[in-house]
Amino acid sequence: MEYALFIGCNIPARVPQYESAARAVLEKLSVGIVDIADYACCGYPMKTADRKTWLLAAARNLALSEAGDMDTLVLCQCCFGSFKHAQHALANDAALADEINKELAPLGLEYKGKTQVVHLITALHDWVGANNIKKAVVKKFAGLDVAVHNGCHALRPSRITGFDDPLNPVLCNNLVSCTGASPVEWENRLECCGAPLMGYKDGLSASLMEKKLSGARNSGAKCIVSNCPWCQLQFDSVQARTAANNGKAAVPSILFPQLLGLAMGIDAQKLGLAANKLDISNLAQMLEE
Repeated sequence: MEYALFIGCNIPARVPQYESAARAVLEKLSVGIVDIADYACCGYPMKTADRKTWLLAAARNLALSEAGDMDTLVLCQCCFGSFKHAQHALANDAALADEINKELAPLGLEYKGKTQVVHLITALHDWVGANNIKKAVVKKFAGLDVAVHNGCHALRPSRITGFDDPLNPVLCNNLVSCTGASPVEWENRLECCGAPLMGYKDGLSASLMEKKLSGARNSGAKCIVSNCPWCQLQFDSVQARTAANNGKAAVPSILFPQLLGLAMGIDAQKLGLAANKLDISNLAQMLEE
């Protein structure tokens, strides 16, 4: 099993622990990954500003995967959504696909729509499988209730992303259960974390985040498990800045590959635990042989 790994722009710049943890977990599970040096932005920032530029950026990356005859493994929800939307648009408009390929031709590339765009969670759940993941787990969490947060861009619209049930997502919950941790039901679990509004309407962004954190607190969850870099930034970096000011208890957030990596016995440094702004070191103490 081998994938072309697309890490996007935000992860290496702001959430490098997501990449390092994902690489460590994939290596332990014998999932082959290939780095394509010519990958660039997925096009998402241009999606509403210049549709053709967005599609050209997305198609270029996907054409690079196809040139290597590989499926595209994506960590970021925004990149995943951007690629899936681009594939849908190009598959349903032959003239537009021809126009994009004319732009790609001078680069020696052609987008044919053959590469599958696969999110990390789907690859682990459907292609590696829960049984193989359970075999790789060397310690299990005991008494760890967690609030699983999937993010928006992978879930909706489901007819395009095809990621999980948008009203009752279960893939990440199932994977979390492989570690011994217990996913809980929590209020506002499907709502936006507020990250898209940060820097534009900070007050509204913080309000959306606090509603979700309140739901997590009330559920008894000891932490949030995230699989989206933007949500992780909101729950970790932004919450770390605001928790001291609002007088409310912080709910630390851990990326799913970090949680899984701990259960697999992977070194904390490889998982980038120290890069998280809110302390999650106590979670390792909840592991049992």
